Amino acid sequence: LVGPVKDKQFHVFRGLAAGEQPDMGYKNTRLSPKSIAFPASETMLVYNLDENVEGHHIMKEAEKDYSAQAVIGIRPYDAKAFKLVELNFNNPDYQDPYWVKAYECTTFIGLAINSPDQFDFSTSCGTGPFDDSALDVMLVDAGDSYLAKVMTDKGSAWMNAAGFSAEAGADAAAKIDSMKAAAEAKITSKVSFDKIKDKTILDLFNAPFWKEVAFGCINCGTCTYACPTCWCFDIQDVTKGKNGIRTKNWDSCMTGLFTVHATGHNPREHEWERTRQRFMHKLKYFLDKYNQGIMCVGCGRCVEQCPANIDVREVCNKMNAYNPGC
Repeated sequence: LVGPVKDKQFHVFRGLAAGEQPDMGYKNTRLSPKSIAFPASETMLVYNLDENVEGHHIMKEAEKDYSAQAVIGIRPYDAKAFKLVELNFNNPDYQDPYWVKAYECTTFIGLAINSPDQFDFSTSCGTGPFDDSALDVMLVDAGDSYLAKVMTDKGSAWMNAAGFSAEAGADAAAKIDSMKAAAEAKITSKVSFDKIKDKTILDLFNAPFWKEVAFGCINCGTCTYACPTCWCFDIQDVTKGKNGIRTKNWDSCMTGLFTVHATGHNPREHEWERTRQRFMHKLKYFLDKYNQGIMCVGCGRCVEQCPANIDVREVCNKMNAYNPGC
């Protein structure tokens, strides 16, 4: 079982010890739970350079545990983020087997958001505080109890394994619908991207506002690490003595080294160019390639945590309203 727990002043998703309960009263986590299938650092391969050892200089897949797991209390928009990331890591042309195996062995037990905070704009991004489209089970805090809405066979199996079999009653669905409407009404923050797809990439790429948008950016990468849909990674070999490992590590398009070529040339040398890349990827390139909305679920983590107060909502609306002919 994986769930939200208090770690100093913040909540994090991690494996629950025997008898440990998830803190279902949490507001949000600093980092999204994307590490369930996409750890910050993951050993893929191991090797040995000792010629006296059989199988030396041959990379072997690291031992991993892909037994069934359930993540308890994941927010609906964080679960929806896995569906967006799946377009990249699990498609007909190529797969990331590490991500796919970890994702497929996971059951998603969501927790609806009764009171969205001021950073939440999820309803603009094809999800919402009660969105059950990416969940196996959705739990709704009804005060003195939880209502559970089961969406998949996986979710039904988990409910049975957990010993939940009571029927909620005929009025349960109506109560959930009422609470959903109340929660969505509390979200006043919105973004518009209905006109972005019709604009050319070059028009938005060459728009005059990028330096202004990135004026305060320090390229710290906080937005990318906190984001549930950022999927960039780097692969590195680490050798100590005769033993070595090949690891996959989170990376960020906001860092200066991200696009440095072997020649030393960097096509995104300046800070504002890297800021432009982040927003163009999320709000234009992804939109054009997959035609499934923007690469954002509206969780608001990047807005809340950016030390320079750069707001993806403002950038999205700016891109949507931009008219290159004026």
